[in-house]
Amino acid sequence: MLAALTALVVTIFLGPRCIKKLYELKTGQSIRVEDCPMLAQLHEKKKNTPSMGGVLILFSIFIAMMLWMDLSNVFTMIFLLTIFWLGGIGAYDDYLKLKYKNSKGLNSRKKLLAQIAFAAVIGVYGMVPDVAEKIQVTAPTAKEQIQSIKPVVAVQLSTSEYMTKYYIPFFKDPVVQLTGGLTILGIFITIFVITGSSNAVNLTDGLDGLAAGCVVLVAGVLALVAFFSNNLEMSRYLNILYIDGAGEIAVFLSATMGACLGFLWYNGYPAQVFMGDTGSLALGGILGVAAVLLRREVLLALVGGVFVAETLSVILQVASYKLRDKKRIFLCAPLHHHFEYKGWPETKVVLRFWIVGLLLAVIGAVSLKIQ
Repeated sequence: MLAALTALVVTIFLGPRCIKKLYELKTGQSIRVEDCPMLAQLHEKKKNTPSMGGVLILFSIFIAMMLWMDLSNVFTMIFLLTIFWLGGIGAYDDYLKLKYKNSKGLNSRKKLLAQIAFAAVIGVYGMVPDVAEKIQVTAPTAKEQIQSIKPVVAVQLSTSEYMTKYYIPFFKDPVVQLTGGLTILGIFITIFVITGSSNAVNLTDGLDGLAAGCVVLVAGVLALVAFFSNNLEMSRYLNILYIDGAGEIAVFLSATMGACLGFLWYNGYPAQVFMGDTGSLALGGILGVAAVLLRREVLLALVGGVFVAETLSVILQVASYKLRDKKRIFLCAPLHHHFEYKGWPETKVVLRFWIVGLLLAVIGAVSLKIQ
C-alpha cells in the first residue's frame, strides 16, 4: 500500500513539471498514416501532445523501490535491471524520434534483439543449475507443499528446480517440469513471455489511458499472487507455490499500479502526455518478468487478454496482407484502431477494453481459489 501510494503521489506531484519539460523538448506524438490514413483525422489533435511520459512512471516506481523494497533482495535487483534496460531501450527509441524528424526510431530488429538479450539473461539465471548460486547474491528459492501427506510436508526447491515448473490457472499441480536438455526450451519460453509482453503493451498504447489502465489490472492480479506466494500458510491454503521473498515482487507491482494510476491523472482523455516506448516497453517487461518469477506465465496471458488480443490482431493483419494478396482482416490494426474506424468514440473503446480487462482480472484472481 505504501509503495502504491508513494508512486501515485510522486507521479501526480511531478506530472505538471514533467509535462512542461516535455513540451519544451517538443516530444510530440507521431501519427501513423501509411496503412491507416484515417488515423491522421481521428488523432489530429494529438500530434503536439508530448510523449516520453514513461520517464515519469519509471522515476516514480524507482522512488517507491528505494523507500519500500529490500535493496539486497534478488527480486529487487532483477526489477531494477528491468526498468533500466527496457526503459533505456524505449527512451533511446523515443529520443531518435525526437531528434530526427520523420524518424521511426530505433531499428525494430535492434530493438527486438536488445529485448531478447535481456529476457535470455533472466532465463539463464533462473533455469540453468548453479548459475544463480554462483552470483554473489542470495538466489531465490521456493517450497512445494505436499497436501497428500499429513502433516503437510514442504519440499525445498532450488532456483532452477522451481523456475522450470509450469502452472496453469485452475490447476494446483505443475503441468510440466523441464529437466536436462529441455531447460533450453524453458529459456526460449521465458524469452517469448518477456519479449512478447513488452511488445504487447507497446502495441496497446495507442489510445488515451488504454495501456496504463490495463497494466493496473494485470499488475494487481500478479501482485496478489506474489503476496500470497510469500506466505507459507496462505500458499498452502491456496495450493500455490511458496516463493521466498516474493513479497518484494508484490511491493514492486504495487508501485507500478500506483505510478500508472497517477499517470492516468494526466493520460486520461484528452491526454496531456503519452508514455511512449519509454513507458510501454518497460511496463510490459515488468509484467512479463513478474509472471516468469512467479511461474504464472499462462495466468499473465489470461488476465492480460487485452494485450494478447491486440498483439494477435497485428500478427493476423500482417499475415493476411502478405499471404492474401494485400487483403486485410481488420480495418486497421492494432484492434483498438479497428473499432475507432467502425465509429466507436475513443473513450468508449478505452472503457470497454477496461471492462474486458477487469473481467479477465477477476477470473484470474478467482483461479487462485478454484484449483
